Amino acid sequence: MISTAIRVARVGSAAELAAAVLMLAGYPAIMVAALIPSVPAFAAATAVTYLADHYLHRQGSYLINRLSKVRAGLSIRFLIRQLLLILLLARLDLSDNLIFYGATACFIAFYGLQAPHGALVTLIRNRRRLPVATRNVDLASRVRIPDAPRMGLLNRSAEKMLHLDLAAVVGILVAAAMDWALPGFIGIGVTIVLGTLYVLALMPYVRGKKVPPSADKILAKVDDWLRDYRPETVLYFSGSKDSVYQVNMWLETMEQLDSRPLILLRERVILQNLAPTTVPVICVPGGVHLMNMDLSTVRVALYAANVGKNIHLLRVPTMKHVFIGHGDSDKLASVNPFSKAYDEVWTAGRAGRDRYAIADVGVRDEDIVEVGRPQLAPIQTRQGTPEGPLGAPADGYCPTVLYAPTWEGWDGDPGNTSLMLAGENIVKKLLKADPPVRVLYKPHPFTGTVLAKAGAAHQKVTALIEKAATERAADPRFQADAAAQAAAKAELARIEARLAVLVGNGGGDKGDEAEASRDGVVDVAKYEEIARLRGEWNDAYWRSFPVWEHRVVTGAEPRLYDCFNVADAMVSDISSVVSDFIASGKPYAVTDSAAVGAEEFKRQNTAVRAATILSNSAAELGELLEAVRDPAADPLAEDRVELKQYLLGPDEPTSIEQFNTAVANLAIKAEARNVGQESRAAASAAEATTKA
Repeated sequence: MISTAIRVARVGSAAELAAAVLMLAGYPAIMVAALIPSVPAFAAATAVTYLADHYLHRQGSYLINRLSKVRAGLSIRFLIRQLLLILLLARLDLSDNLIFYGATACFIAFYGLQAPHGALVTLIRNRRRLPVATRNVDLASRVRIPDAPRMGLLNRSAEKMLHLDLAAVVGILVAAAMDWALPGFIGIGVTIVLGTLYVLALMPYVRGKKVPPSADKILAKVDDWLRDYRPETVLYFSGSKDSVYQVNMWLETMEQLDSRPLILLRERVILQNLAPTTVPVICVPGGVHLMNMDLSTVRVALYAANVGKNIHLLRVPTMKHVFIGHGDSDKLASVNPFSKAYDEVWTAGRAGRDRYAIADVGVRDEDIVEVGRPQLAPIQTRQGTPEGPLGAPADGYCPTVLYAPTWEGWDGDPGNTSLMLAGENIVKKLLKADPPVRVLYKPHPFTGTVLAKAGAAHQKVTALIEKAATERAADPRFQADAAAQAAAKAELARIEARLAVLVGNGGGDKGDEAEASRDGVVDVAKYEEIARLRGEWNDAYWRSFPVWEHRVVTGAEPRLYDCFNVADAMVSDISSVVSDFIASGKPYAVTDSAAVGAEEFKRQNTAVRAATILSNSAAELGELLEAVRDPAADPLAEDRVELKQYLLGPDEPTSIEQFNTAVANLAIKAEARNVGQESRAAASAAEATTKA
């Protein structure tokens, strides 16, 4: 029932739901207390609404943001509370008292301060919102961008300003309870003075040297930087906050390009969530600004997603345009008909080429280039016998099986994920396996966002694994090296402390997008140290608990590929996760959740042709475990080798070498086209001169 209420109210947790209920119930309680009248009851109900309102704002609750749509926004809620305080004074027969007139004048004056405050905040934000936002672009030496307002003047400014009425409200309530006007006037004075000071503190940022240059000047300086830097290869991306992973997966590849790279983004929210990189990044929200930007040196443009805003760069004829996508799978998104708008489509291996041929969506075979998947370089192949000593028989080991189901998808098709129909069966069989295995469970981060049933299945699987982990820890067959784990945990703490310093946690609310653009040139030494420390963190993480311990792995760290590297086998669903895991060469199983049958399932999905196909009962799971325990008797080993090359291309040359070669070849084509156009233009001009 609580989960249903949470979903209906669009809140994130039971605590948020409770705060919302208390806040909404608090206002009728305040009115009743004013009518009785009761100062203590009024004060208690008022405190509840203040605290609940503040908590919901801090949590960024969807519900609190939607109240403004039904004329119950932040300002209205504060105004109602103040009007009810005036009502309380009237019901206490204080309408002829000086405190009544003082309270009325205070709230009128306080609301009079809201207009200049709101106008100043809006003006400052608009003037500080540059037409472009950048990272790793040296703007500081080219244009003066002043510091952002200090002390959090703009962060949640309306909430901060309105909460200044707290001094007046408290003072007036004390005055009403004590029948003494002085505390009330002290509170009133504090509120008016603080409100006035807040407005005055904002005024310097709308004039003089504290105002950033005009949009035209900023754009001109960015063009100056582009002419000096002379980018050759651009990664272009547009999308929502949830799609930022699609561009993040290409950052390391861009850093390894032989040509000068540049990343062009279209949404500020993407830049805000972009992973750290050494590549220059320019975010250009305006289509007109992008189309007027000097990109004359760019010869190759790479697109990670098919979106409408791609047209703003696709229209440029001096560069060649390539769709590189954001994953390799048998889903329909991998053969989008929009792909024929590009000069070339780059796929990982032969499988991608064949998908387009079968789909017949207008992409010509000669326009497809196989470049491998550079992102899969961190995935390790199986090295010898799986690790994991049991501490029981001398030759025993405890192999690790990763269960990494995908999510339910936007359409809610039960065949999208194994979690709802097969997840519990899969995990139960793995936990009961004899000889035993270690289970790692890493769910898709979107699990449960569309279907409550998927979220409930995730909770059941999590509970099963955590219970089994507790039981195994008490099993005398499983021995742990406490000293080694303690050392690893100490190392983790040391690394996390250092990362917190390097990443800059606790930076407060100072700064804004303009400052970030001005000061956003990466410190390469710090960047490299962070990368090294994250690698050390991952190593220490896996050593911080026994190799036989069942584990639920959520969050960004450890990454999915890190789980691949410690696993001896994987169970998953149809998604790019399967194609990526194939790079390891290890055994894997895929669940036929839609129950189309093993043969038809293999016919429809190339990536499962070397997999153990599981029904929803997971009865076939033993085949996978046998392949893990005895690699020599693995019946699908050769099939996986062939499938890996078919899906992902050859191991040599490396994928990044193939990728760089493809970029270089296409750049030559773009340059040849441009030279040809210049020659034709020159010939036409000469002919026109001769005729004249």
